[in-house]
Formats: sequence, C-alpha cells, structure tokens
Amino acid sequence: MAEFLASPLPLKSFPMKILVASHTYIVDLNCEKLRSLSQINPNVEVTAVVPKHWNPGGVQSRKVETQPREEGKFRVVPISNFSQNNQGLLSFGADIIPLLRQFRPDIIQVEQGSKSLGYAELITLNRILGLKAKNVFFTWWNLPYEVKFPLSLLERYNLRHTDGLVVGNQDGADILQKHGYGGPVCVMPQLGVDQRIFRPAIESELAAQQGISPDDFVIGFVGRFVEEKGLLTLFEALGKIQSTQQQHLSARSWKLLLLGRGPLKEKLQSLARELKIAKHIIWVESVPHADVPRYINLMDTLVLPSETTDQFKTLSAAGWKEQFGHVLIEAMACKVPVIGSDSGEIPHVIKTDGLVFPEGDAAAFAEKITTLINHPEQCQALADKGYRRAMGEYTNHALAQRLLQFYETL
Repeated sequence: MAEFLASPLPLKSFPMKILVASHTYIVDLNCEKLRSLSQINPNVEVTAVVPKHWNPGGVQSRKVETQPREEGKFRVVPISNFSQNNQGLLSFGADIIPLLRQFRPDIIQVEQGSKSLGYAELITLNRILGLKAKNVFFTWWNLPYEVKFPLSLLERYNLRHTDGLVVGNQDGADILQKHGYGGPVCVMPQLGVDQRIFRPAIESELAAQQGISPDDFVIGFVGRFVEEKGLLTLFEALGKIQSTQQQHLSARSWKLLLLGRGPLKEKLQSLARELKIAKHIIWVESVPHADVPRYINLMDTLVLPSETTDQFKTLSAAGWKEQFGHVLIEAMACKVPVIGSDSGEIPHVIKTDGLVFPEGDAAAFAEKITTLINHPEQCQALADKGYRRAMGEYTNHALAQRLLQFYETL
C-alpha cells in the first residue's frame, strides 16, 4: 500500500475545488480544519456538504436543521438526506446534482467509511456527470471485520473506485489493505486541536476551588467512566502508589482529577474506598466544553489507560480499541505531559513525547506515574516535547496543510 507521509514540501499553487461530505460539519466548531484548508492556498475552494436534517440521538432527541454558511472560499451547503442518524446509511437527495454540476470538484471526500451508501452515491454521480474528481473517503474503523453479501459488493465497488484514503489510525489503514485497497493513504485524525482554546494557562483560582494545593501532583482523566477506558487499572495503579508512599513519609502528595461521568462511577467509588485512595479523588461530573482546557491546565499529567475489548456489548460492534485519543493532543497543546496505554492508536499519537505502558498492567502504569511524580525535570521535558508536536502536527492548520499535500499527490 502506498502511504503518504507528512513532509515540509512546499504546497503547489494550481486551483483545486474540494467537496467534503459528512454530518460532522453540521457543528461549526468542527469546521476549523476545512476553513484552514480554504485559507492556506488562495486557489483552493472548499464546500462542505452536510445533511439538511440530522437526529444524532435517535427518536427521543431534538432534530438538527442545518443552515447554510459561507465564509470567503469556504461554505457549508445543507442537502436533503436519507437516514437521519446512521452514518453508513446516510445518502443525499437529488439536490446534490446541481451542486456537483455547478461546483465541479477536483476532490470528493466522503467521511462515512468503506461500506457507506453515500460514498457509493458520490462515486456514481462523479462518473455519470463526467466530473473526473478524485474519490477519497475517511474512516475511523480500526477493528478487523468480515463483510457479507450484499455489503461485500458495496465495499468492493467503493474500494475499486477510491483514489485516496484518509484514515484516523494505522490499524484502519492495515485493515483496508487486507480488504483489497492498495492506493495512497494518509493517516491523520478527522479533527485537529484548536490552539486558541487548548493552550497553557495558570488556573490558581480554579485549583483552590477544587482543593488543589501548589504542592499536589495532579493526575487527570477526561472521558467516559466505562471499563474500556481503563479506569479500574488506573485505580489499581494509584492503590499501588498509595501503598508505597505510606512507607515514605516525605513522598509528594497527589490528587486524581476525574472529569466525566458514566455507568462505572459507583464501582469506582467503591474501589477507591477499598484501596484507601478516596480522599485523593476529585470528581467533576461535567463542565461546558469551553471550560475543559481550564481543568486540563490543573493537571501535572493526563492519563488515557484505554483497554482493548474482544466483544463490546452492542449488536453493532465486535469489540473496541482506542481509535485515536483526541484528549491526548488537547493535553499536549496545554503543555501537560501524557501517559497512555498501548491500545489502538495511542502509542502512535504519543510516540516518544509522553509515556506508554502495556494496557491493563497496573504495576507498569504505577511506575510511569511515579516517574513523573519523582522527576519534575522529566515531566517538564515531556510537556515541552508534546507541546511542540501538537503545534507542529495536530492543529487544524497543520492537518489542513497535510491534507492539501495529500490531495496534490492525487
């Protein structure tokens, strides 16, 4: 498989029209990468096609009705759609045809995966209308799977007519190679980190409100309280640290800041009492998205101890492993060093700019946390390395540059 690697090659200046179809860009905050794509080269135009109606939470939630937006050479165009809450079944009405005829894109990227009806629809319209655009799709899917008839025909059609693949993780790229795709690949996340929001800041007042003293070493977690996020292993690791520190009266004090909620909370509270670490834990159930960086900036390290599962208890998936770990790059952007397990894409995100331990290994996890507690100079060095990498590779502007280079190779 030909794989595209980010490089400092200069961007060319020939005109390019890019059409991206995804429900993701209904949310304005998610459009920053596409805005950057339309700004870094004066000859690039970007149109985001989104469903006119979307109902992300199913029958009981409020339906979203998308409004058109236009900003310079970037615009969002709502198109009538079939299926209002299923990515794989999402497809578009006949009003997409005049848009394609008028815009005549050079690149068509559909962010719904290899077995989606919407991607097959855009491939077919591309051929019928004689647009000669390059077909690209994006996927996060990182678990091996089998495709049965008739979906096997749909995937085969889509992959046969794919000119380029953008995938959120290396596992996903490897899986699609096994399914017969042999073209160019760009491995990068769908969305970048907004450095205007996630940036280093001193939050003394918030720290005082949460009972955090300047001498405390704060271990932080942001996410859902579910077993696959490795929280039971985190508590076991902290139990080991607590047991060891009781033998050393001079050991540095620590706190665990948990930002999130989920069905595992009661079990975690019980385990905390059993391990005698309950007094160290700060529970913050939920905060507005804009305040998440404030809490990350309270942390001395952010941890993501995700654990791969063989069978996830739903009818739609056979298992789970971390697809990327977006909170890692958010922490890096705040100059907070990160520790993660080796589940899924995490080690590829962290590389050598943080610490990685074998998933489910509480002793190894405790050792990584203890290293940062006892070695502030290493903690600072990792914070600096992670920040430089986040700014160089994971901002929306950096992703836009990388994506444009990939499109140019096509």
